[in-house]
Amino acid sequence: MNPMLTTGPDLSVKTLTLAEQAYRELKRDIVSGVLPPGLPLRLEFLKQKYQLSFSPLREALNRLQSERLVDSIALKGFRVAPLSIKEMQDSISTRILIDGEALRRSIEHATDDWESHIVAALHALDLVTQRTTEGESLDEHYDLVEQRHLALHRALIDACDSRWLLDFSMTLYIQTERYRRPMLVNLPKSSAPRDVSKEHHEIVAAALRRDAKRAVELLTEHYNKTARRIEETLT
Repeated sequence: MNPMLTTGPDLSVKTLTLAEQAYRELKRDIVSGVLPPGLPLRLEFLKQKYQLSFSPLREALNRLQSERLVDSIALKGFRVAPLSIKEMQDSISTRILIDGEALRRSIEHATDDWESHIVAALHALDLVTQRTTEGESLDEHYDLVEQRHLALHRALIDACDSRWLLDFSMTLYIQTERYRRPMLVNLPKSSAPRDVSKEHHEIVAAALRRDAKRAVELLTEHYNKTARRIEETLT
């Protein structure tokens, strides 16, 4: 086979793979705070940090800009989008609308498989939040808790039968996660205690009873409590 016939496609696949790698690694580090808000994202710095060439990095930055995780500044390049109380409130209030509608539809379309998935996700989250962090770093423990936390919220709305609602929900989750992670580290000691596990159990119980109105009310309050906690850390 003539090698010239395969060079183009192979390079294209490799470029796409590297661009996806750059996107995922940058997104992870922005959401986790490794790349702090406002940090200039100079290509030479990113090239050294991630061991990737300029082309996939530029593609990843443009994609992250479309998701509002990165800002583009004329003549200065890119920077990590700053944190803002107004932006946080907007993203959480919009998430309430999207996830509330998705949860309502999921309860309307409820099946035994949907119920089983929710119960399993809640149990998995309970297991990881109740155990000690022996043998793993705090970051590793947080990452696992957050994976299972997201899995539960996703399970609750998975039966909504709308790809758009699910996609918007994930976009808004990523936006709010940027604020939740530093909140958990910087929350003032004077803050009132909060039983997040109880909140999750109450939401799930209402969903399993097919009480859509109550489930959405509980989910709304769950998100609003998070918003209030974030405000405490940003003010």
